[in-house]
Amino acid sequence: QLLLCIVTFAMVLVPEAKDQSKAEKSRRRGLARSPTANPALAWAPDDSYTSVAEYERSIQDMVRQLRNSSEPGDTKCQVNLRLWRSNRRSLSPWAYSINHDAMRIPVDIPEARCLCTGCINPFTMQEDRTMASIPIYSRLPVRRLLCQVSSEVGHKPSGKKCHKKYQTVMETIAVGCTCIF
Repeated sequence: QLLLCIVTFAMVLVPEAKDQSKAEKSRRRGLARSPTANPALAWAPDDSYTSVAEYERSIQDMVRQLRNSSEPGDTKCQVNLRLWRSNRRSLSPWAYSINHDAMRIPVDIPEARCLCTGCINPFTMQEDRTMASIPIYSRLPVRRLLCQVSSEVGHKPSGKKCHKKYQTVMETIAVGCTCIF
């Protein structure tokens, strides 16, 4: 019976794992999903937003929460274990500020700022400068405003019109902090 269980396992589960592995590799390469992949396991990070509007709305929600936060605006290098948010429980705590740029959509993006030069020692809960807190960066898609000057005949050089056009670009934003030696 043990031999029968092992053979069944090898025939049923191992090929399924190979199919899932192939599906994962093809997703990383940007190819279509394998039709044999389990739909519950087929989620990829790029599937998390269904539209640009939904993505921009989620950033606006984060900015709104940051502005309406009732938490103290501490800028001290300390860990607060009573707070549930990971940025204040980290050994490299950070605070958020609002990165404002009127020439992009979304105009406001929350950006992390490290509160410590060093890192918090978990045994003493004091800053240890033998380690360093550094920002973690991520590239976010934003729409940047480009101004195209029309070349219509009969316009004076000083009176050229500007046709607003947005182009999607990737912008580097600090999303958290971590410790390094």
